[in-house]
Amino acid sequence: MSFVDHKAREINCKIAYAGPAMGGKSTSARHIYGRIAPERKSKLICLESAHQRWLFFDITPRTLGDVHGLRVRLHLYVMPGVVTEEAERGMLLKGADGVVFVADSQVERFEANVLAYEELASDLAKHGQDIVRVPLVFQWNKRDLPSAQPVDELERELNRFGCPSIAAIATKGVGVFEALRDVATRVVDAARRGQPI
Repeated sequence: MSFVDHKAREINCKIAYAGPAMGGKSTSARHIYGRIAPERKSKLICLESAHQRWLFFDITPRTLGDVHGLRVRLHLYVMPGVVTEEAERGMLLKGADGVVFVADSQVERFEANVLAYEELASDLAKHGQDIVRVPLVFQWNKRDLPSAQPVDELERELNRFGCPSIAAIATKGVGVFEALRDVATRVVDAARRGQPI
């Protein structure tokens, strides 16, 4: 859940990047990090092991405005695609104000997308959050590959509640900022209305 740092005059919001392993979450986050001015971002923290990678950083975007006079700071967390412990996924999602679900558009990765989405819904529920109420944006990644599944099929099978969605090619930065902007805008709008996010 978002929290206010009165001393810094900031409202802090947590955005989680979820989706299947090797779907483009880290590539998306690294692209965002590389394009943000140094004075508007923290250090990129990357923890890697043989099977997992966690990325964390925060940014203060210029384009979101403020919330009741408070500057907005976004904390971006990239969830590993392969997490052996359910508790680890839950820890990263706990208190998430919004989620970007980075789906791998390749036909052969469809089942991995479905499993990752079901795990996301389950993990959110365990922390008292309903996937229908959490600001969620789908990023249909790898649209440039020949085996990319048609977007309308992905929409029908995964985007069951009509959330915003963006076609993307994370390796080229296509659609990456748009997905972040969409979810951040929804999170900040909820904060301005005083709704729990």
